[in-house]
Amino acid sequence: MNGKMIEEALFAAGDYFGGALLGGITAAVVRGLVGPGTDMVVAMLYGMGIGMVVHLAIGLALTPLLGMFHAMIPGSLIGMYGGMFFGMRDSMQTHASSLHHAIGVGVAFGIVTIASIKLYDCALRSTTTKPTP
Repeated sequence: MNGKMIEEALFAAGDYFGGALLGGITAAVVRGLVGPGTDMVVAMLYGMGIGMVVHLAIGLALTPLLGMFHAMIPGSLIGMYGGMFFGMRDSMQTHASSLHHAIGVGVAFGIVTIASIKLYDCALRSTTTKPTP
């Protein structure tokens, strides 16, 4: 393996690590602040706000390592939509049975979001970089 391949593998691992970290922290904080019976709209707004704050904090910390696009775009999706999802879920009392389970769901949400964005990016790049005859 050459240096470029190692660098790309480390960036990819960092993306997944950042997504998992962001999803897990967002799920944990939302779980701690949004209780059962909270109005669903309010819970979603809390979750969105919490997710965006966590996203900015983690994104700013990881940007020097991962680059702006890789840290900030997927992070905003995980933070905003994940926070809304977790807030809605916790307000309706359909939340995970324990804090560990909630964090696991957040980690999985972050990893799946990163994988989806990478797949989408790959599909876009493959349609625009076909060699011409």
